[in-house]
Amino acid sequence: MSDPADLILHNGNILTFDPARPSVRALAIRGGRIVASGGDDILEGWAGAQTRRIDLDGRFVMPGFNDTHAHMEREGLKLQRLSLSGAASVAEILARIAAAARATAPGEWIVTMPVGEPPHYFDAVAGLTERRMPTRDELDRVAPDNPVYIPGHFGNWGVPPGHTALNSRALALNGLNRHSCPRCRGVDFVCDEVTGDPTGAIIEHNGRPTVEFDMLPAVPRFDFEARLEGLRRSIALYHACGTTSVYEGHGSAPETISVYRALWERGELTMRTGLCVSPSWSSVAEARRVMRDWLAYARGKGLGDPWLNISGVHIAYGGDPIVAELARADLPNTGWSGFVEQAYTREEFREVCFLAAEHDLRLNTIVSDQLHEIVPVLLAINERYPLAGKRWVIQHVARARMEDLQALRALGVIVTTIPTYFLWKGGHAYLAEPDGGDLVVPHRHMLDLDLPLSIATDNIPYDPFFTLWVTMARQERKTGRTIGPGQRLDVETALRLFTVAGAQLTFDETWKGPLAPGFAADLAVLSNDPRVLAPEEIRQLRCEMTLVNGSLVHGVGEI
Repeated sequence: MSDPADLILHNGNILTFDPARPSVRALAIRGGRIVASGGDDILEGWAGAQTRRIDLDGRFVMPGFNDTHAHMEREGLKLQRLSLSGAASVAEILARIAAAARATAPGEWIVTMPVGEPPHYFDAVAGLTERRMPTRDELDRVAPDNPVYIPGHFGNWGVPPGHTALNSRALALNGLNRHSCPRCRGVDFVCDEVTGDPTGAIIEHNGRPTVEFDMLPAVPRFDFEARLEGLRRSIALYHACGTTSVYEGHGSAPETISVYRALWERGELTMRTGLCVSPSWSSVAEARRVMRDWLAYARGKGLGDPWLNISGVHIAYGGDPIVAELARADLPNTGWSGFVEQAYTREEFREVCFLAAEHDLRLNTIVSDQLHEIVPVLLAINERYPLAGKRWVIQHVARARMEDLQALRALGVIVTTIPTYFLWKGGHAYLAEPDGGDLVVPHRHMLDLDLPLSIATDNIPYDPFFTLWVTMARQERKTGRTIGPGQRLDVETALRLFTVAGAQLTFDETWKGPLAPGFAADLAVLSNDPRVLAPEEIRQLRCEMTLVNGSLVHGVGEI
């Protein structure tokens, strides 16, 4: 030993994912890195007069979660709006808005969170005593001097439809009247059948809401400072679940990247963050220019440091061109999403992907049930621009075919999956699969093929223990039926995919991931050892302490 450790964790039950020492009792940490692992005799070899010691008292320790499709920036934004959680009736909702009106200056907006219970807001209106939203007149009575906006839920959290309610002042400020008509499909602007006047209700049937982009230009947007504070609060919430790294493969809009950069520049970014660009170009020709002239920093492995890295682009497959046009017109605002809506035909998608390969911008794309349509594009690109080592990323894999998974393995593509999205929240779509769902989010098949793979939360919810349970149980939320029972993972395999596996997405696997000498001291101390729990008990786990770079970011530091 040349210098003593800064910190020693001892008397623990430590899962390292280090093949040389899979399980140890103690870790010595210096300068943000692990310098030794082993038994409690580390105390004798590495402890100095200034070394801090934490007795884990047998607690379970593991590498921190690496949430590889996190949408982290949106969680803290939810805390900036009036919550309607727990309101079981229209009367209770009106009482909260009346209280807000008493504390709000006349003319200022009152904007709430959606009706229903977070994080999903399932059956929000059906859960109210009256089984309806507040009416325009009711909102007028409790807030006569303020525009009021109760938004429908963000579709990625729950399932459509989303129910919006506005009072008269809000309708007027947005220029809405009996002649107003949404431009986006899937939006119902409700008018009274007798008078023809707007009722204040808007019903959104789309997966991601379009109504603000389309019909509500006067509704307050999240500005830069709100997003900055939201990100601060998001990071704390994710750390409190044991998350130490995130990767945002759905892409980050310019404003989102700017917010991360501001925290990074101020030395406040305690979450190791990998971003890719969500571009705002409006045509293939513009994409060509932007890739050539402006995205050099995102080529290859990208630019950055161990805290913030930007590499590659997200390119959507499909999409609605009207939604994309309206969303671009609303920039820098992106609503809850944090990314820019895109829309490409199959031919345009192929052309833009070829351009990305030409300019060494690694592709991130969401496939859902369309993997079989995207694989031929990747194979064609590979013939001209070999993809080996480029680490292109295929996300949100739902229904797949074995031949397509084999193709991804041959191409060296990385896969990230969202088990909660397709198995629990949206699993009803796969209950009648002929194979019982064996090829829906087929984790076991991917692992058998040695396909690079990680799992993620998608912020639905951001709690990794919920996603961990879904990965193990694969139960659809309404029926409890198991989708693809042969694809269930044991907890240790699931933990590996949720921790160390994600480092490959940011080219960091040589220094981040396992709790091994030379690697970053990014770790989580849990309330129990998940390896001894039944799958259902995994959901009750909590994180008691989180360290990033050897520094405490959650917990009190004493167990």
